[in-house]
Amino acid sequence: MDIFKLFHSANIGIHITAGTIALLLGIIAISTRKGKSVHIKTGKWFLLFLCIVIATGLLGVFVFGRNTFLLVITVLAGYNGFSGYRALQNKSNEPKRLDILVALVSLLAVSYFLYYFKSIKMIWSPVIIYSTVGAFLLVIVYDFIRYLIPKSFYGKGWFYEHIYKMIGAFTALLAAFSGTVFISYQPYSQILPSVFGVILQIGFISYYYRKNKTPYIKAI
Repeated sequence: MDIFKLFHSANIGIHITAGTIALLLGIIAISTRKGKSVHIKTGKWFLLFLCIVIATGLLGVFVFGRNTFLLVITVLAGYNGFSGYRALQNKSNEPKRLDILVALVSLLAVSYFLYYFKSIKMIWSPVIIYSTVGAFLLVIVYDFIRYLIPKSFYGKGWFYEHIYKMIGAFTALLAAFSGTVFISYQPYSQILPSVFGVILQIGFISYYYRKNKTPYIKAI
């Protein structure tokens, strides 16, 4: 085995290991009480291992010539994780240079994929490709539109963004993992985790929206 293949195998091993650990941490973060120590710590470790997944995924595409669609999955999970964490940090919709820069770079990466779309080997179902690109573009478009929302109206929008995007990052990893391991069951092995993620997003956002509104309802 030459050195290039050895590094390629090592990169795949690290990518799979980091992704598996990130998924386990994500499950803990989602299932524990928000704002508590366990949730915060597992959330930070989730982001750390997500960074490793992103780095090895990008190496797989640009250095080792893996399928280019891996770039879209990687960017979707990475951008959701980054933007979800930044929503928690900023707690406002005030434009930040770092957020805009990362959004533009991520958009360029997906544009690169779309430009070379016809030349790549199609190992993923087209419905997965289109829905993944669509989901990413939806988040990007919202992230630019939110700067136009008046601050007084935006309110706790950052909190719901954090929920949506962090679950989105987790779901992207889960769908990539399931789609790769159960490749013979595509597109369902990727569609079902995505549907599960949407249900989680709706469920958590609805729960905390009602919870945050309850004091005001009682006061009236």
